[in-house]
Amino acid sequence: MRDVAIIGASQTKFGELWDVSFRDLVVEAGLKAIEDAGIVGDDLDAMYVGNMSAGLFVGQEHIASLIADHAGLTPIPCARVEAACASGGLALRNGIMAVASGFHDMVISAGVEKMTDIVDPTPAIATASDQEWEAQQGVTFPSLYAMMARRHMYEYGTTREQLAMFSVINHKNASKNPLAQYQNTITVDQVLNSSKVADPLTLLDCSPVTDGAAGVIICPAEDAKKYTDTPIYVKAAAQASGTIALHNRRDITTIDSSVNASRKAYKMAGVGPKDIDVAEVHDCFSINGILAIEDLGFVEKGKGGPAVEEGMTEMDGEIPVNPSGGLKARGHPLGATGIAQAAEIVKQLKGEAGKRQVNGAEIGMTHNIGGTGGTAVVHILSN
Repeated sequence: MRDVAIIGASQTKFGELWDVSFRDLVVEAGLKAIEDAGIVGDDLDAMYVGNMSAGLFVGQEHIASLIADHAGLTPIPCARVEAACASGGLALRNGIMAVASGFHDMVISAGVEKMTDIVDPTPAIATASDQEWEAQQGVTFPSLYAMMARRHMYEYGTTREQLAMFSVINHKNASKNPLAQYQNTITVDQVLNSSKVADPLTLLDCSPVTDGAAGVIICPAEDAKKYTDTPIYVKAAAQASGTIALHNRRDITTIDSSVNASRKAYKMAGVGPKDIDVAEVHDCFSINGILAIEDLGFVEKGKGGPAVEEGMTEMDGEIPVNPSGGLKARGHPLGATGIAQAAEIVKQLKGEAGKRQVNGAEIGMTHNIGGTGGTAVVHILSN
């Protein structure tokens, strides 16, 4: 297996992008990544695109052909990758494996979702849960994560204010990110007093409906310096599966797929949680941010709430989390999220993150999950 590097990365603006089409979003992200890498389209051997549900959101399937066609990249092979909200992370892992194996030499991994073209996205999003046992019984993702939050509060004494703090910190970071969907700061009181969604979660505990795309260019590490003076090296690309439905979990306060994927990644990279300088974690709801820092080993189980309250995850904290603003404030275009996380870590490790730069960042992590943890993908990158 060959060592692999990322030589280019990009993200479109995230938000409610009424004037931009699905195909235009992914082409924009791809072209920006190609430009960032200093290559041309003819250099690419293959493309992997993460997308959860274009069929339900915009009525379009066969998007691999659509994207290759619209991007002017035919006849290179293009494959659509789906793993619910972890589609982007899985597209990245597939691209890394293709280059590491020697099957391809230059690959673009991208992610895209256009969620605002449908009147009510809730039924489409719910397809990432267990249809028979959850969605068809009226369960939504806010209610699933609300159950996880309630149990965590019961088991470990996590407070409502600690949940709110995770959202507050994300918004503070996003206020420094010009591509974020929400660039406004918020307070704990605003989170607590926003509209109730699924007790104990309120509107400001929840990630938004988002349009957006992102892309990265991957090549063999030995060739990376031909294209950039600052390649970012892939140290680990790990994936794990978990039960799709909550009722089959041994413990709904732990996402086992996150635990298993991260432990595989640490072993592959030869590092541990304390070696990670900056992390982009999957915080589709505030409780998931707290679960993530526990499941990834940054803090002991049950200590996530106090860690957030004490500022451990802030930009100048012990483990800076979501400098981009995370899913909560940067936005969460489902299939694009895992790639956007990687693009942010690439910028951090290259020292190009501007006002949200984490000082001295040398090793970064991305954590992308599908549904409530049926799939987890973890990458470790280094400069």
